[in-house]
Amino acid sequence: MPLLTSADHDAIALSIRVALAATLLSIPFGFAYAYLMTFCRFRGKVLLEVLVNLPLTLPPVVMGYLLLLALGKNGWLSFLLEPLGVRLIFTWKAAVLASAVVGFPLLVRSIRIAMEGIDSRLLQASRTLGATRLDSLFSVVLPLSKAGVVAGSSLMFARSLGEFGATVIVAGNIPGATQTIPLAIYDYAGSPGAEGAALSLCVVAIAISVLVLLFHEALARKLAGRD
Repeated sequence: MPLLTSADHDAIALSIRVALAATLLSIPFGFAYAYLMTFCRFRGKVLLEVLVNLPLTLPPVVMGYLLLLALGKNGWLSFLLEPLGVRLIFTWKAAVLASAVVGFPLLVRSIRIAMEGIDSRLLQASRTLGATRLDSLFSVVLPLSKAGVVAGSSLMFARSLGEFGATVIVAGNIPGATQTIPLAIYDYAGSPGAEGAALSLCVVAIAISVLVLLFHEALARKLAGRD
C-alpha cells in the first residue's frame, strides 16, 4: 500500500475534527430530547419522534439537500444567517451540521434506553425527600444515564466518520477544506491507478472505527461496574 499523502492526512484530521465536533454539539440536545421524551407528556410527541428518527430512514443525500435548501443562499433560513454574516455551505461547519443531523437519532436512542431503565421509585424517593425536578435530574437521571450517553456518543462519532451523502451536498468535496475520509476514498475510486491510495484510507478508517468501538466497550463496562 502506498504511503499516505499530505492531502490524506488533512482528510483524516478533518474527519476526526468533524466527528468530534458533531458529537459534542449533539450531546446536550440529545440528552434534553431523551429526557423530554422519557419523562414528559405532551401533544405531538409521536410526530416529534418521527421527525427526529427520519434521518435513519431517509437517504443521507436527501437530508443533505434539505439542509442545502435551508442554509444555502436564498434558503429557508437565509433571513436569519445573512444579517449575522454566517456562511455555512461548503465549509467544514456544514460537514459538522450534516453529521450531527444524520447521527443524532443514534445518540438519542442510546440515551433513551438508559433513561427508560431508571427505576421510577428512585425519582419518587428523591421528590419525597424534597428534591426539585432539576435536583432529581442531576442527582438521579444524569448519573444513571452515563452509560447511555457514552454508548450513544461512540456510535454517533463512528457514524460521523463514515458520513458521505449529506456531507458532499452541503460541504462539497474540497481537498484540504471539506474533504473527509469517505470523500477522499470516493475521489481515489474514480481515479485510474489510485486503488492503493483508496485502500490505505480504508485501512485507516477501519482502524479508527475499531479503536472507537473498543473505547466504547471499555468505558461502558467501567461505568456499568463490570470491569
